Amino acid sequence: MRILITGSHGQLSRELQLELAGDGQIVVLGSQELNLLYPDRIRQQVRQLKPDLIINAAAYTAVDKAESEVEQAIAINGHAPGILAEEARRLGVPLIHYSTDYVFDGNKRTPYCEDDQPSPLSVYGSSKLAGERAIQAVGGQGLILRTSWVYSLHGRNFLLTMRRLMQERKHLTVVDDEIGAPTWAGTIASVTASMIRTWRREGRPLSGLYHLTAAGYTSWYGFASLIGKTLDQQLGPLDLELGPIASADYPTAARRPLNSRLNCDKLQREWGVQLPEWEVGLALCLGTPRDNGSSLFSGMTCSA
Repeated sequence: MRILITGSHGQLSRELQLELAGDGQIVVLGSQELNLLYPDRIRQQVRQLKPDLIINAAAYTAVDKAESEVEQAIAINGHAPGILAEEARRLGVPLIHYSTDYVFDGNKRTPYCEDDQPSPLSVYGSSKLAGERAIQAVGGQGLILRTSWVYSLHGRNFLLTMRRLMQERKHLTVVDDEIGAPTWAGTIASVTASMIRTWRREGRPLSGLYHLTAAGYTSWYGFASLIGKTLDQQLGPLDLELGPIASADYPTAARRPLNSRLNCDKLQREWGVQLPEWEVGLALCLGTPRDNGSSLFSGMTCSA
């Protein structure tokens, strides 16, 4: 099986490459080989490679910068997924695509379900919603996995930023009124791989919209607090005063939803996946690096 993964250095792409190493021929195309800004190049590359599966792990993820780079964000997050879906349907192969909690406005008091009405607050959220709808409009086998607060030991993310700042500063404040589920990219990759293997084994279609996040929830401050405790254990006591702050007191170019919790019952019900608590995911991320092809399902269960 030839698997095309878009994005080469992103945190999710790197975890997918590790997780799927033994599942077929992995072809990874970064922005130099497959620039999602140019539809003709997307079509040309897909038609030349003729993959058996396409995984779109590339995205425009600069949430605040997107407010001033609207066209670029919409092109990469909104238009390109639709083109990939068209090419996948032409080949008769599945497309797996990742979306975000930022398609919601965060006003709901309980976790969001897949059939809740999206209402993004930012250009980034709007661009990701456009990508979802473009894939759905094409039809065929399009699997959309919404996740939240993704982190890993690669790229740019909250975990790495906090680890750096906690060693550089003596005082640090973090937003405490936005809640969600920090989700390790390795967890997402493992669930994706399990669904792919079920598709190959049973012929089950890779299609539909599912929420995929770690279990439980916390605030950004709560996430930072656990990161700090881990650093204390690894490096010794930090000379740091960590405090909570309201999002209103930390203005950003893009508005964030206060409630980013996603209900993952559908994924568990239909695919048999029960995800680990977010604290477990962080421990796994900061643990011993994996060998290629090893699985992370020691931290979760899956009966699919």
